[in-house]
Amino acid sequence: MLVGWALVALVLGAGPHPLAARQTPGTAVEDAPAETDPFAADPFGTDDSDDLMEEGDEPTGGEPGDGDDRPGVDGGKRRVRPPASRVRPLPIDMKLNRNLRIPPAPPFHMGREIAQTMHYTGAPWLVRESRQREEDCRMMLDALGVQPGQTVCDMGSGNGFYTLELARMVGPEGLVYAVDIQPEMLRMLSRRAAQEGLENIRLILGSPIDPRLPAGEIDLVLCVDVYHEFSHPEAMLARIRESLAADGKLVLVEFRGEDPAVPIKPLHKMTKAQVRAELEPAGFRVASEFDRLPWQHLLFFSSAPD
Repeated sequence: MLVGWALVALVLGAGPHPLAARQTPGTAVEDAPAETDPFAADPFGTDDSDDLMEEGDEPTGGEPGDGDDRPGVDGGKRRVRPPASRVRPLPIDMKLNRNLRIPPAPPFHMGREIAQTMHYTGAPWLVRESRQREEDCRMMLDALGVQPGQTVCDMGSGNGFYTLELARMVGPEGLVYAVDIQPEMLRMLSRRAAQEGLENIRLILGSPIDPRLPAGEIDLVLCVDVYHEFSHPEAMLARIRESLAADGKLVLVEFRGEDPAVPIKPLHKMTKAQVRAELEPAGFRVASEFDRLPWQHLLFFSSAPD
């Protein structure tokens, strides 16, 4: 089945790291097209008999956000939204440096195997019906302490499950940067945000070595189950550190590697010891921890003094 998915990815022209070899040029701002992206039943080719979930398992099918009534983070039904054909998608900043070469991605970082980026065809898994029950997404958002007027970043935003909630939390005076390396994900998010009437979101096509965030302006960078997929973690951590405001925080949410009861495959889990061992040499220190989530660690990092 993995071979079959490799062929599908080849046909679609998108791999797990679409920008890994060399960045491609783009216009400064692109209005997201309204086409429907393809989805498939199981982008990771997992065995039905396997009790461990991989990111992308159990998708609900169909493209989220095109006038549907899927539950939100709080489990309640959203208001009825207009069809995608009747809203103008938010623009996407696609301005990548065409001359910047991306180094080859190492298979391991500090002894940890780097997980493959979840392909955009697995996006329905991000808005699956069971996510609130499994992860208590509302508790996680409340624990962040996001305030109205803040500038935050949803790193590896995908199709916007958390981006839209963050945009509501910071309010019209705040700003959310939604960064992803797959333009297909950003196009889905663009349409969803437009349908929700949220205009305080800036969508940015990042690269595996640079999220393209403004320096010294971000109050909180949120990485939900995404850090372990950074193909170039040292470069990304350096850029994230540069983007933080003086008292800004980097927040990592990762499935608990110490807990065998968490039904996620080990490649997509991290222990606290692993996280600290990788982030402290990159100039971060643990500011606080939140240990009440059902399956995940929630770790807050400050930039350590140079």
